[in-house]
Amino acid sequence: MKEQLRELVLQAITSLQADATLPTDLELPGFVIERARSREHGDFACNAAMLLARAARARPRELAEKLVAALPANTLVAKVEIAGPGFINFFVAAGAYHAEVRRIMAEGDAYGRNTSGAGRTVGVEFVSANPTGPLHVGHGRNAAIGDCLSRLLDASGWDVKREFYYNDAGVQIANLAISVQARARGITPEDSNWPESGYRGDYIAEVARAYLDRESVVADGETVVGAGDVDDLDAIRRFAVASLRHEQDLDLQAFAVSFDTYFLESSLYSDGKVEETVRELVAHGHTYEEGGALWLRTTEFGDDKDRVMRKSDGTYTYFLPDVAYHLSKWQRGYGKAITVLGSDHHGSLARVKAGLQALDCGIPKGYPDYMLYQMVTVMKGGEEVKISKRAGSYVTLRDLIDEVGRDATRYFLISRKSDSQLVFDIDLARSQSNDNPVYYIQYAHARVCSVLRQAPEKGFTVNVADGLAHLDRLDNEHEQILLTELSKYPEVVEAAAANLEPHLVAAWLRELANAFHTYYNSYQFLVEDADLRNARLALVVATRQVLKNGLDLLGLGAPEKM
Repeated sequence: MKEQLRELVLQAITSLQADATLPTDLELPGFVIERARSREHGDFACNAAMLLARAARARPRELAEKLVAALPANTLVAKVEIAGPGFINFFVAAGAYHAEVRRIMAEGDAYGRNTSGAGRTVGVEFVSANPTGPLHVGHGRNAAIGDCLSRLLDASGWDVKREFYYNDAGVQIANLAISVQARARGITPEDSNWPESGYRGDYIAEVARAYLDRESVVADGETVVGAGDVDDLDAIRRFAVASLRHEQDLDLQAFAVSFDTYFLESSLYSDGKVEETVRELVAHGHTYEEGGALWLRTTEFGDDKDRVMRKSDGTYTYFLPDVAYHLSKWQRGYGKAITVLGSDHHGSLARVKAGLQALDCGIPKGYPDYMLYQMVTVMKGGEEVKISKRAGSYVTLRDLIDEVGRDATRYFLISRKSDSQLVFDIDLARSQSNDNPVYYIQYAHARVCSVLRQAPEKGFTVNVADGLAHLDRLDNEHEQILLTELSKYPEVVEAAAANLEPHLVAAWLRELANAFHTYYNSYQFLVEDADLRNARLALVVATRQVLKNGLDLLGLGAPEKM
């Protein structure tokens, strides 16, 4: 509807240009068509008159009147009013909403999808946890955001590539290896000779036992067998990394999250990509040596100070492999790249982008896009939960799934804007009440299914085709509210994908569920009047379809019974 209204306004502007009210060389401003905040002010509002008033040498309200008069004949708009300094308020005809219901029924699962990203590839990197322990609740929020964003981009026509970047090199992996080695030797975290930076969770003891028992583990299609030799630190490292990668894979499977690519940090070194990146940066003149170290002039690209790439001892700083990794994304055809990261990584973003610009290889300024998220506070029984029995120092993703189920976990972790603090209330997530948003939304879907089961039991045939022909019988306030909410879905999908805000879908689903439940509690659907009955059933079947589509974008089920 927004696009149709925008086209009507553009035609009115063209008409005013033709009669010299507006200049023909006018550079059109970015006027907006937005949903009205209150139904008494119509369905949509437009600010075009206020933006064009100066060019027309007229007051905004005067120009608004001329724009309204120049609107072409159409069946979309029932009434137009001018409000305030010159807002144009559109009241949409009932038939336009009825047409949207017919569109929902015709398009089914495809309703709400668009082609804004058609022909383009986007790489979405998310989770990317170090393989040093089970996934914690922060990784869970990362996974929910990344997976839902990927689904949204797919629904917007993008060719989406989901990627997990394994940090399988560096100090943390070395700490993992010596921790497992210590456990294999019978040393516990309580002992005085436990490694100072060792990992203390019970899962380390489990990995050590499996290594000593020469068990095998599969990670990313490769089988690794425990050597059983407590002195072979390299063998311990390989087995430990494979074991924890396998465990993280199981956690993600339980969370209904999958990836197209698993990219290993270690491959950047083994394939020479890090050295190649250094050579390119040096060749383009953006580096210098000082104090025995190699520096990159990141200040030339907006960073607050220059950064060391290669330290005086010959080792690389951590941001250099990040530059090499994102260069590989560009080389692999990711015209757009999005990385989901915890807010604690904020400081590294400018230097990575600076490094990519310094390569002078055509990467657009601002590449890649980042989604930063705040961490999660878990509450249970009114108290914060800080540790897991198995992980020791943190709450794991599996803990949440075991406590409240996959759907509730996913919904709660995606329900707020990513850069907002999130409190995960286990008691609320487990409750079967209207206060629990995921229960409330899924119950709306189940309620529609219940109505459709009841119809034949009461001797009625569900005739949606007949209902679509009698949608003009839907004339009460609750039906209008529900029709309006349904029509918002394509806009919500497009906005959530464009602005990288999947929480918008979660919030809108709750509004749709509220509109349906209110309607359900106010009117009978299975009435004797066949035309009215079928019209109402057509409306609720369309509601079921859109609920299902929206739930699927969040990776949630659409239950038929609850």
